[in-house]
Amino acid sequence: MPPVDIEMIARLLLAVVLGILVGTEREMVHKPAGLRTHALVSLGACLFTVISIHHFDVDPARIAAGIVAGIGFIGAGSIIAEKGHVHGITTAASLWCVVAIGLAVGVGAYVLAVVSSALVFGVLWLGKAKKPSS
Repeated sequence: MPPVDIEMIARLLLAVVLGILVGTEREMVHKPAGLRTHALVSLGACLFTVISIHHFDVDPARIAAGIVAGIGFIGAGSIIAEKGHVHGITTAASLWCVVAIGLAVGVGAYVLAVVSSALVFGVLWLGKAKKPSS
């Protein structure tokens, strides 16, 4: 197997692992978009990015712009407004961040992706600390 194929596979695997990291927190707080959703969104963003770099004669920035626009539909679907309360904004934001993480992995910015994943997980975890226990 050519080294470039091994690297592309490694990128996809890393994107899934980082998506799982973020999605684990959402799963722990019983959100509908949990571990699998975050892993798949990260994987998809990474795959589109890798394909645009290695298989299409397309500017990867154009693919990234399409991915960012596309995630808006998924994010909007996770937001629910009812009787003066809005639910799902944090999950939508975490999905938006996971897309960026997948894109970062896809272009080979591994350190940026790993640090960003840790930061997103940390920010989500902080939400648990601010809520008073009953």
